[in-house]
Amino acid sequence: MNDAAAPVPTPAPAPPATTRRARVRAPELIGKGGWLNTGGKDLSLTGLRGRIIILDFWTFCCINCLHVLDELRELEEKHRDTVVIIGVHSPKFVHEAEHAAVVDAVERYGVEHPVLDDPELATWKQYAVRAWPTLVVIDPEGYVVAQHAGEGHAHAIERLVAELEAEHEAKGTLRRGDGPYVAPEPVATHLRFPGKAIVLPSGNFLVSDSTRHQLVEIEPDGETVVRRIGSGERGFGPDAFSEPQGLCLLPDGRVVVADTVNHALRVLDPATGAVGTVAGTGRQWWQGSATSGPALEVDLSSPWDVAWWQDRVWIAMAGVHQLWSWDPATGTVRVEAGTTNEGLVDGPAAEAWFAQPSGLAAAGDRLWIADSETSALRYVERDGEGFRIVSAVGTGLFDFGHRDGDAAQALLQHPLGVTALPDGSVAVSDTYNHALRRYDPASGQVTTLATDLREPSAAVLAGDDIVVVESARHRLTRLRLPEEAVRVDAVAHRTQRAATEVAPGALRLDVVFQAPQGQKLDTRYGPSTRLLVSSTPPELLAAGEGAGTDLFRELVLAEGVAEGVLHVSAMAASCDDDPDNEYPACHVHQQDWGVPVKVVAGGAGRLPLVLAGMDDQA
Repeated sequence: MNDAAAPVPTPAPAPPATTRRARVRAPELIGKGGWLNTGGKDLSLTGLRGRIIILDFWTFCCINCLHVLDELRELEEKHRDTVVIIGVHSPKFVHEAEHAAVVDAVERYGVEHPVLDDPELATWKQYAVRAWPTLVVIDPEGYVVAQHAGEGHAHAIERLVAELEAEHEAKGTLRRGDGPYVAPEPVATHLRFPGKAIVLPSGNFLVSDSTRHQLVEIEPDGETVVRRIGSGERGFGPDAFSEPQGLCLLPDGRVVVADTVNHALRVLDPATGAVGTVAGTGRQWWQGSATSGPALEVDLSSPWDVAWWQDRVWIAMAGVHQLWSWDPATGTVRVEAGTTNEGLVDGPAAEAWFAQPSGLAAAGDRLWIADSETSALRYVERDGEGFRIVSAVGTGLFDFGHRDGDAAQALLQHPLGVTALPDGSVAVSDTYNHALRRYDPASGQVTTLATDLREPSAAVLAGDDIVVVESARHRLTRLRLPEEAVRVDAVAHRTQRAATEVAPGALRLDVVFQAPQGQKLDTRYGPSTRLLVSSTPPELLAAGEGAGTDLFRELVLAEGVAEGVLHVSAMAASCDDDPDNEYPACHVHQQDWGVPVKVVAGGAGRLPLVLAGMDDQA
């Protein structure tokens, strides 16, 4: 305990009844990249003894991680004198291991707590973390008391924090006071991490200035600001946005805005500057919520881009790995493609898998998609009365790089934008490669148009030029479309997350779930749990794939397949355990995992995955 701990008032209140917890000492925090948001100081768990610590293992490409950042904001403010949240940045992509990129991401997403940059996953391994995001709670005496994988756990952590405050104040082991967060100095630029842009009928650009929660109209020179739309403060109202991203023009001249963190679609009238809401409730969509209906009554989840195609607005719903649409004629929304499972699966739209679709571009009979987490370029096309999904470039969640050539072996790295070009090809804002790439459907070739861009997130045509949104340089950059592509050295990567070694043959999969204290599984209307299992390649599993209601599964690994990825999606519903409450509050806990596995003699015969926080660690 820190010797500087403040004395506890006398008499101390009696400690509340608490669940017995395993006493596991929290490993110290180490990361080669150092600390951010601390004013240059290094932090340690020893120095923070007496405070409740919440470790947030995140990476900035991950939409679920961004959801958790938003979930923690209220708790962070409410318990600022007792709780210290520490982000542990644990990269998936090569670009995310760059320190400058982490610095940018911390500002981009408004992270107002200390962040440890851990490019080599040292702390990730010490805490045996398996998935992004993961939250770990450490009590004031330095012991791990809970671990939660996935999002949607703020209510459980809030309850645990209140319990720990009371318990450790009574024991004299709680230390209140200001936290170690030190805000960085603000930087003056016209734009700050802009997301997307369009060309208005006037010829001006309209840009989503995401970090400043505004839209900015800019003259054709790409620099002169005409006006700003929005207060600049995070909010949900006629003069407020929250990290807006995608933009598209409606046939009537209005602009649809993907108001990403508000989980809503807004409409701007450029003539008057008036902003209204046309889809979404401001609440995040969860499993079991409606997937179609009146647009203002259906929850959305992190809409990232929008495009007018097939007489409606298509929505890249990054938060649930789907494509939705909004029909302004009927005022309704509906799911168009995707199952909510994360991965790369082509075929009929209702059966396809996506992974954070983040960019859209309509081009005749195709809608192009930048599917960021699979580092893929994909498209939607008509298939009889419905639609089907086709991948042009990209192979899956864990393969990425910068390689030109035939599309079957070309590689991208977390692209966020796609732009239709006049000749039928498409330009890809290859964000983490800092490049603008081109895919030509006629030849099946991928080339590089430009390099040395800084996190390009979108691009728009302006005459014979293409104007790129250089998000991490806070500007629009005009390029002449060259006749020949720039050649770069080929580089291929796989995610640096280590594979789990498993034994050949039978493998027991256990999704470990315990309802938070004061809740119980909701079985009023049947099973309250669901488990879906598949693999890449599909041949990895000889038995055990498919859906079921038990949170365990006996898998059988096929002979002759040495490695692959197990895709696991689990869901559990719990409600407040209060017999006197006729309408208890209920919560859905959901997590998707992509677990790289390597089949080796002597490997594990059991694969445990933690769905929600537990008092005793699995």
